[in-house]
Amino acid sequence: MRTGALITVARKNRAAKGSAARLSLITICVLAALAAAGCSGEKKTETAASKPEEKAAPAVTKIDPATAATVTGKVKLDGKRPAKKSINMSEEAECRRLHKGAVYEESVVAGADGGLAYAFVYVKSGLEGKTFEAAKEPVKIDQRGCTFQPRVLGIRVGQTLSVSNSDPVSHNIHPMPKDNREWNQQQPPQAPGLEREFARPEVMIPVKCNVHAWMRSYIGVVDHPYFAVTGEQGVFELKGLPPGEYTIEAWQEKYGTLEQKVTLAASASQAIEFKFKGE
Repeated sequence: MRTGALITVARKNRAAKGSAARLSLITICVLAALAAAGCSGEKKTETAASKPEEKAAPAVTKIDPATAATVTGKVKLDGKRPAKKSINMSEEAECRRLHKGAVYEESVVAGADGGLAYAFVYVKSGLEGKTFEAAKEPVKIDQRGCTFQPRVLGIRVGQTLSVSNSDPVSHNIHPMPKDNREWNQQQPPQAPGLEREFARPEVMIPVKCNVHAWMRSYIGVVDHPYFAVTGEQGVFELKGLPPGEYTIEAWQEKYGTLEQKVTLAASASQAIEFKFKGE
């Protein structure tokens, strides 16, 4: 073999040995790193100790029935009642057939002595820091006679709102909140009921039907059980309150809101009255 060829072969052998040496060194480094990680006690799997702790639910405020107080009262219209306004249902023959006579708009419903129906009365402040058991029973609203029944309702945060359609025509329920998620749902006749919830307090949420422009309702959402909707006589009752100082608010669709402050001693019963100015 010529001298030049021998030199070339020798060079190739040295290069091959160098590459093998480098590969061996890399292998040794990788094994050493793995061994160090194993010795350090680090694990790739998440242990129970390393998981973030779940926050415990706030403790429910216990109300002593022996010292619980009550607020009773009445919401009244002071002044002339507005004239009744009939609802024109001529655009929907099926709606007209559901009523024998005229149907009147219900933004103001006042009794002979001025008692206002459909006023929402609730504890506006004074319950801060208190937590109450979740409401289990759903609150129901029905589309019946091409109106929302009831006109005004109260519901707790997280409580189920059950929506039904008892009419032979299609309806649409469309709450329009500012602090909660807006939704808009069609309900054909005999359709299954809907169930929804509200995540945050909000007084009040207007509700409309996009099919029938005259259909209106209002929903008051609070995070406690101390609220009421007045009936035909305008009376209300808030019972089971712990002793303390509170602001009670009355909301009425046409006239707005009024507030009163009350201080409730243990086992006390206090009567208050809200008077909205009429025309």
